Amino acid sequence: MMTASARTVILYFLIMLGLRLMGKRQIGELEPSELVLTMMISDLATVPMQDFGIPLLAGVIPILTLLALSMLLSQLSLYNLRFRELVCGKPAVLIRNGQLQQETMRKNRYTLDELLEELRTQGFSGIADVKYAVLENSGQLSVLPWTRQQPPTAAQMGLDLEDDVTLPVILINDGRVLHKNLKICGKDDTWLRKTLKREGLSSPQDAFLLTLDEQGQVFCVKKESAP
Repeated sequence: MMTASARTVILYFLIMLGLRLMGKRQIGELEPSELVLTMMISDLATVPMQDFGIPLLAGVIPILTLLALSMLLSQLSLYNLRFRELVCGKPAVLIRNGQLQQETMRKNRYTLDELLEELRTQGFSGIADVKYAVLENSGQLSVLPWTRQQPPTAAQMGLDLEDDVTLPVILINDGRVLHKNLKICGKDDTWLRKTLKREGLSSPQDAFLLTLDEQGQVFCVKKESAP
C-alpha cells in the first residue's frame, strides 16, 4: 500500500512539473505538439501506477525524455521560423473581407456549421458582420468585425476620459497576510492594522479579502462565520 502511494505521489508531481514547463494554457488552447505530449505523458504515468511489477523508472525515464524533447522543440521554434511553422502550423484565414475562404476551410476540415456556431458564441449573427476570421494554431477562432459593427470607443467619440483602470494587489487572502505584496505596495504592518480598524476588523483573520489598487483605494470583504 505504501509503495503504491509513493509511486503515485512521485508520478503526480512529475506530471505537474511537466505541465508547468508547458506554460499556462488550458486544454483547448494547446497546440498539436503540446496536446500529443500531454496525452503521452498521461498514458506513460498510468502504467507504473497500476502494475507494480514494472519498475518506477520505466515510467519516469520516458516522461523525462518527452519533457526534454518538448523543451528542445520549443527552443528550436524560437530560433527557426520554418521549424516553428512545421511543428506548430500557421493561422488560417477562414473569412477575408467578409468572404468565405472555402478552399482554406476544406484544407483545415472546418465545417460551415462549426464556423457559424463559433461566430454566434462571439456575438455575431452572420458572416456579413465579420471582416476577418482567423483559425489560430490552438484551434481558437479569432473574429475581427467590420468597423461599423464595433462599439464606439471614447477616442472615436472625441471624449477625453481619465484613465482610471487600476490593478488591485491582494494583501489578505482568506485571513492570511501576503507580506510580499504588502512590501511591494510600500506598506507595513502598522498601515495594515490601521486599515483593518477603519474597516471594523480587529485582526487579519477577520478579513476574507483585502486589496489595494494603484490609486490607494482599499477593497475589503469580511469573512463570514462558519455555520
